[in-house]
Amino acid sequence: MSATNLNSPLLADALIVLGAAGIVIPLFARLRITPVIGFILVGLLVGPSGLGGLAGAFPLLSHVSISSTETLQPFADAGIILLLFSIGLELSFARLWTMRRQVFGLGALELILIAAALTAVFTAGGEGLGGSLALGLALAMSSTALVLRITDTRAPVGRAALAMLLFEDLALVPIIFLLGALAPVAGGGGLGGMMQTLWLSLLAIVGLLLAGRFVLPLLFAQAARTKSPELFMAITLLAVIAAALVTAAAGLSPIVGALLAGLLIAETEYQSEVHSIIAPFKGLALGVFLIIVGMSLDLGLLWQQMGRVLLAGFAVLLLKAVVTGLLLRFMGARRGMATEVGILMAGPSETTLIVLGAAAVAQLISRESMQFWQMVTALGMILTPLLALLGRFLGKRLDGSSVAAADLGDMPPQHAIIVGFGRVGELVADMLMAHKKAFVAIDADTDLVAKGRSKGYPVTFGNAAYGDVLTRMGIDQATAIILTMDDRVAVQHLTRRLRAEHPNLPIIARARDAGHAAALYRLGASEAVPETLESSLQLSEAVLVNLGVPMGFVIASIHEKRDEFRAQIMEEGDLDEMPKLKSSRLRDRS
Repeated sequence: MSATNLNSPLLADALIVLGAAGIVIPLFARLRITPVIGFILVGLLVGPSGLGGLAGAFPLLSHVSISSTETLQPFADAGIILLLFSIGLELSFARLWTMRRQVFGLGALELILIAAALTAVFTAGGEGLGGSLALGLALAMSSTALVLRITDTRAPVGRAALAMLLFEDLALVPIIFLLGALAPVAGGGGLGGMMQTLWLSLLAIVGLLLAGRFVLPLLFAQAARTKSPELFMAITLLAVIAAALVTAAAGLSPIVGALLAGLLIAETEYQSEVHSIIAPFKGLALGVFLIIVGMSLDLGLLWQQMGRVLLAGFAVLLLKAVVTGLLLRFMGARRGMATEVGILMAGPSETTLIVLGAAAVAQLISRESMQFWQMVTALGMILTPLLALLGRFLGKRLDGSSVAAADLGDMPPQHAIIVGFGRVGELVADMLMAHKKAFVAIDADTDLVAKGRSKGYPVTFGNAAYGDVLTRMGIDQATAIILTMDDRVAVQHLTRRLRAEHPNLPIIARARDAGHAAALYRLGASEAVPETLESSLQLSEAVLVNLGVPMGFVIASIHEKRDEFRAQIMEEGDLDEMPKLKSSRLRDRS
């Protein structure tokens, strides 16, 4: 690489952005504050309105600041595409069907009513109908990235917010399409241009749906057989880029294709694996996008228009909170819950910035209007955590108790998790089903997953050792986790990690022999069952029954021998205190 390339302004700017992201994410995580706020503030600090504007007078600042954001636009575009892809990945059709009443009832009404109210206000203020509609739809959005980190989706407040956010994320496709379709009209293309865009868009979407139904599963199945995360990543990026190019060629925004790619992958059994692989990039993509948004804010202009910005922001927050709260009250929610959800959902969203940009590209709003509402949105996002605290406080005062902790009986049923779905995992599943115990299963072998699903078992593809796969399977509410893999090292690593992260979770592990069982007990397993022991006991049971020994005596002697072997394992592994500890954990979970 030449010296010219090494001194490239693009590389220097990329280093500053990535370095800022590397500082913000762990720092705000330690402070238990969403990094979204930090990204915007860092963008303000190092951008042209902050240190970048002083680089001319103080040359040393040029090494830690950015004076122009034009070279970083490709990073912002890539960040938006990855962000929309990750949103699509959360929106499986099965999940939407399960929550269809809340999503398409409450969620649809919330977005439509707020957008209509804001559109009417902007139209009355002299904005054109197209611009008013664009601004109304943009500002009606609430932040998925912020709200879902703040609230508990198992509680009534969180479930109501989740339904609204799911519909907003789903509505992003038709909103972007609508703005893009209006662009030819705004530019003089007329109805003919709009109809051409509509037909091309429908063809593109149908083609992507067919490819997602028949091509993607085959590609991911081959990647699963190679057990290569790199190949999974390559196929995922190929799907995202191809979908973005197809929708762009049809006249839509590339981010529509990215969102569709996420939806299509969410319908495959490889969704959890893809999600865990792209999880680090999702946070980074959002961070880069928000840093560049912060850089694009003009502090001088913000200072000049501070009064207008604060007044406009307060008016939007108030309108959204009132409309959402009244809607929830009309649908039967308590006063405290309606108030908390209304205030929580009042803040703007990262998707607000995307819709504002799409509206500006479509020439529905002016660049000056876009910059003004970007400032309002950035300040509103910074205030969202404070709004959540205010809503929780008022909700408690109105209801006289913690709204978030109420109605625990509506939580989803607890279930066991089976890791590994070979012959042992399938047998465990059969026994759980025979006793009507809920469970889900996971395996990294695509053939075993396909075989299990064909038999009707709730098994999904994924590697439990990666990322947040088990979290997404509900390990926080799990009654137990059963490790049936035949890889002794993998079982040990997973046992150690699970015990550290979930001190009270019963962990029942398959062991290869007595020595492996002792190692698993030391790592925190509640029960470790050696294969050699169980096969010997089953053989002994068959011999005794065939020799005429009564079944009751056989079962009693088998249990006695099993206890002797377990005591021997404890003694040889110097684990005299472990049985008492494990049994107390199991009692605590019951």
